[in-house]
Amino acid sequence: MTRSASSLQGFDARRLQRVGETIARSYVDTGAIPGALTMVWRKGELAWRGMSGVLDLERGQPVREDSIFRLYSMTKPVTAVALLMLMEEGLIGLDDPVANFIPEFESLGVYAGGAMGGFKTNPSPRPVKVIDLLRHTSGLTYGFLNRTPVDAAYRSLRIGEADTKGGLPAMIAELKSLPLEFAPGEMWNYSVGLDVAGYLIEKITGRHFSDVLRTRIFTPLAMHDTDFTVAGTKRERLATCYYVHDGKLLVFDDGRNSSYAQPPELESGGGGLAGTAKDYLRFCRMLLNGGELDGARILSPKSVALMTMNHLPGGRGMTDMMPATGAFNESGYSGVGYGLGVGVTVDVAATGLPGTVGEYSWGGAAGTYFFNDPAEDLIVVFMSQVLFAPGRIKLRRDLRALVYGAMTESFA
Repeated sequence: MTRSASSLQGFDARRLQRVGETIARSYVDTGAIPGALTMVWRKGELAWRGMSGVLDLERGQPVREDSIFRLYSMTKPVTAVALLMLMEEGLIGLDDPVANFIPEFESLGVYAGGAMGGFKTNPSPRPVKVIDLLRHTSGLTYGFLNRTPVDAAYRSLRIGEADTKGGLPAMIAELKSLPLEFAPGEMWNYSVGLDVAGYLIEKITGRHFSDVLRTRIFTPLAMHDTDFTVAGTKRERLATCYYVHDGKLLVFDDGRNSSYAQPPELESGGGGLAGTAKDYLRFCRMLLNGGELDGARILSPKSVALMTMNHLPGGRGMTDMMPATGAFNESGYSGVGYGLGVGVTVDVAATGLPGTVGEYSWGGAAGTYFFNDPAEDLIVVFMSQVLFAPGRIKLRRDLRALVYGAMTESFA
């Protein structure tokens, strides 16, 4: 574990050190995760940085500051930013029907029964809008949810998978044959909506999604290690990704022979990026700074404010709108609404955790996590690599309690 030599920026040094000690003791030393990297930024400086454990259990390669991690769903805020950039240019609106850009969405019906090969549908009461893609109210779903005949069809067709032949255009062609799980706007359901948003960006710009992200976000923000591919000598810094089976960590994707070594067939706007904590911190700093960092203006302050407010109908939280059974999100708490690619705290008491109304966050399937608290001028970025680890929501809870518990002054 290490701590930055810079000012502690409104933190108690001993209490802040508990962040690294608790992660090491309760998660790394117990074998729950192989390693972790945490960065805490406040009032314009890196207040604390902690590293523990290894990138790869077999080789014992220690976690280092420039280690590369699969971001998975922490890709979603990046995609949302890219689409909002196009909104600022007058090329698309959040209330536009998706079918205006993707004609295949014109004929989508709402599930009324049956299974793949024999779905019954009802007409949708309104079209899927662009905002529905970004806030997960579209009626789309994810195959891994294992909840309905519709997501079973997603699994069968490998909707949104990185190795699916034909990429984003093929995914859109398959979605045309499948019903929506519910009428747009009626529920919150985690989905491939941000993957469809990536395809929208391709359609509007006439460029590959990865090219748009690289030229318009990553290069201006000096996010040099973030991409859909981890190429060449960078692979030695790529963490091995694990999954849990019978209480043991088993290799899901070896850093030495990773699927990320080659460009994916499908560039997933919902979960395809890999990158460093340092890079993601720069992305978070841009948002916290109202859309600009080191002279690179990515979004206007008003667009960042729009992105990070709760967009769920009636001001509701995710848990109020989620399906009654088999639901999933990367937050895990009540009191959290959803903006455009990010969860947004709307009721601190309901979360049962210290925090601030208006704080926004999201995580990835392998345990990565971030939160920005504008009122406290605070950013926290956490990286680890265990796919759907049973304790990842608890770890995020502990991380939030530890960071806020280390504060000696509050601006909110």
